[in-house]
Amino acid sequence: MNSATRNFLRKRAHDLKPIVMVGKQGADERVSQALDEALSAHELIKLRFQDFHDEQRQLAETLASGVGAQVVSIVGHVAIIFRQNEDKDKQLIHIPKTITRE
Repeated sequence: MNSATRNFLRKRAHDLKPIVMVGKQGADERVSQALDEALSAHELIKLRFQDFHDEQRQLAETLASGVGAQVVSIVGHVAIIFRQNEDKDKQLIHIPKTITRE
């Protein structure tokens, strides 16, 4: 994912509220399942860390790769995660072709 695509997705995620929370029990199977369901429904979500503040980057990358998604950015205790729907008819976020070129 190039920087123009990341900027586009960050702008789209600005007004979103965190949907998935990583609490004191960490990134277990329930969090992974909730993340997968949220990405299927929304494509672009925010993930909030209520604990594990020193391990945010690693946990976000692990969770995202586990569900076939990408971490767009991490700001504070919130990660923005994106996974585009494979079915073109069900895609909610359409990234302009002008910014996907490198």
